[in-house]
Amino acid sequence: MIGRWHGLVIDCPDPRSLADFYATLLGMVRVQDDPGFVVIGDAPDRPGVAFARVESLQPPRWPQESARLHFDVRVEDLAAADEQVLALGARRLEGGGERFHVYADPAGHPFCLVSW
Repeated sequence: MIGRWHGLVIDCPDPRSLADFYATLLGMVRVQDDPGFVVIGDAPDRPGVAFARVESLQPPRWPQESARLHFDVRVEDLAAADEQVLALGARRLEGGGERFHVYADPAGHPFCLVSW
């Protein structure tokens, strides 16, 4: 082993706002809050998801440009979760299927809700 996974960093124009969105979506808490850099996770000493301020970020234009990575969030009830993420500020994107739906977070990054 060369190292251990420390976290995933997502570039965005407003780290605090996007951290709030994902903390609610994933059931995490804020473990670091600095100007321009916010981390959420389940504990400060465990890997987390970070949000770094990048003012000129241009999210991919879905579906013409694919994201290089995205979250798959497993849910029990796809229809109920759909309503909840839309209320949080997500928007539905083209694509998906019977067991998964595709969305953009408030900064435009694609993510999926999946139900197996």
